[in-house]
Amino acid sequence: MTAEAKPAEVAAADPASPPLTERQEARRRRILHASAQLASRGGFDAVQMREVAESSSVALGTLYRYFPSKVHLLVATMQDQLGHMHSTIRKRPPAGETPAERVAETLMRAFRALQREPHLADAMVRALTFADRSVSPEVDTVSRLTTVIILDAMGLEDAPTPEQLSAVRVIEHTWHSALITWLSGRASIAQVKIDIEMVCRLIDLTSPEKSA
Repeated sequence: MTAEAKPAEVAAADPASPPLTERQEARRRRILHASAQLASRGGFDAVQMREVAESSSVALGTLYRYFPSKVHLLVATMQDQLGHMHSTIRKRPPAGETPAERVAETLMRAFRALQREPHLADAMVRALTFADRSVSPEVDTVSRLTTVIILDAMGLEDAPTPEQLSAVRVIEHTWHSALITWLSGRASIAQVKIDIEMVCRLIDLTSPEKSA
């Protein structure tokens, strides 16, 4: 996967932080690109802050001002990769007939994108797993962006109900768990697909028509 312009959902994730200047944003993009490139080649352990700084042509101290740790950096890299997926999916929306089918198709497309870069996927998922409270804002942004991707795929005419939002959260947890089990070799792609399709049925079960 390659980096794209930061989506509005991510840019607006922390309203308290001042917007980056054009130069700062370009520097941030170089850092994220370097992080993704190193992770793609060797996974979590290959992402060393000094090497990221050298690859992105920034001072090590500057890198730490943007990202206080490797975990912060790799979670931000996952934000960036999800933003790219979101842009791609918006250009080519899922074709399923029901919201559940569309979400399942979208998540499997995202999964296959990660499958093409297994070292990068492993690095990002490990960073999410290692994240402590200091990384909560970045982790929350990953969760919100995943929610936006799922809601876009659902194609609802009205705002989602509390029950539908609860279903979306369960789907997010299942997708994340499926990534972990696949990366650890404990689940095949076929099993992941079955699990994703199964959990996405919650969307149709929680629709207002079903609840009426």
